[in-house]
Amino acid sequence: MDRVNDLSSLSALLTDEGQALLTQLRDHSPAQELAIATRLRREHPPELVSAALGQARLRQRAVAKFGAEDAYRMYFTPNGVEQATRRTVAEHRAARFSALGVQSVADLCSGIGGDAIALARAGVRVLAVDRDPLTAATAQANARALGLTELIEVRCQDVTETDTDPYDAVFVDPARRGGRGRIFDPEVYSPPLSWAIEAARARPRAALKIAPGIPHELVPADFSAEWISDEGDVKEAVLWHGTPASPRISATLLPGTHTLPSHDLPDPPVRPVGRYLYEPDGAAIRAHLVAEVAAELNGGLIDATIAYITSDELRPTPFATAYEITDVLPFSLKKLKALLRSRNVGNLTVKKRGSAVEPEELRRRVKPQGPNAATVFLTRAAGAPSMLLGHPA
Repeated sequence: MDRVNDLSSLSALLTDEGQALLTQLRDHSPAQELAIATRLRREHPPELVSAALGQARLRQRAVAKFGAEDAYRMYFTPNGVEQATRRTVAEHRAARFSALGVQSVADLCSGIGGDAIALARAGVRVLAVDRDPLTAATAQANARALGLTELIEVRCQDVTETDTDPYDAVFVDPARRGGRGRIFDPEVYSPPLSWAIEAARARPRAALKIAPGIPHELVPADFSAEWISDEGDVKEAVLWHGTPASPRISATLLPGTHTLPSHDLPDPPVRPVGRYLYEPDGAAIRAHLVAEVAAELNGGLIDATIAYITSDELRPTPFATAYEITDVLPFSLKKLKALLRSRNVGNLTVKKRGSAVEPEELRRRVKPQGPNAATVFLTRAAGAPSMLLGHPA
């Protein structure tokens, strides 16, 4: 069993012997771990080998979030890798704080230090607070490993007992997972969202990281809300306080920092499927900004309840992916199978919105074969179950 969940293992990894083991294991293959462990245990304590193997595996997982250069210098816990903010998102938030003139931030529920690292690299002084001793020690080790100890102070403490008065701003990232998995009720966050809101109001500037599925009616009137996606995946929502120039609601797409503000537009009209179908980015959908995307595209909806936009024009936008539609059919697996066979389609991408049919079930039943590729949308058009066939524009 990997020893990555106790302070003694972390301390052992910080020794010269532990560092040497981590260097050896940087590019190890998980498939060879048993043989590697057997060999290393002839020369090193079994507990240290186990801790190093566990940490090496966590570092490999963390590359996707932090990049190889940082991930192979940092330290992680299993929960820390899972819950840490992706580097691109943390850098975006740090840049916003910096642009607001913030010079110091109390990072409450700091975890292993992902946001604190981004803030420090933006030149902001950070107090990183977490009540779990191992998590706080890991954050301290990361600040040291990345040469940021002059800007990051780590404190193991309950955030509700932390004095934030000496800091320009607070950033709160409440725990949204419990013993039974993800927590959906913001008042069951640790600490609760209501506490985080009051902590934010106590400082001139603040940001609260929340789940992207938060109902819009829970956004306080004196906060703005930003939904963030990275490379097409919705990562989080952030409640900002003390940013009067910010739009009340916005969607930000990373990388590249494309931001779409709300203009309180009415719902787009429903119209027949045109030559192009646009799939809005998930952040725009979560932020309820499909109307803003449709206005940019001079398009309408294929159905009043479906977030697919259609237009006869091809207009490039970072806020939606365009597909050229070749066929619009009533839902029928028999007709779809015949059409795919006539087109020699073997590489079939299945997308669904407003349909109960599962993509894998559809592929199993139509058995696509051939050298060509296509995308099928299982959806509703003007209330009727429909299939739209096309390809990326």
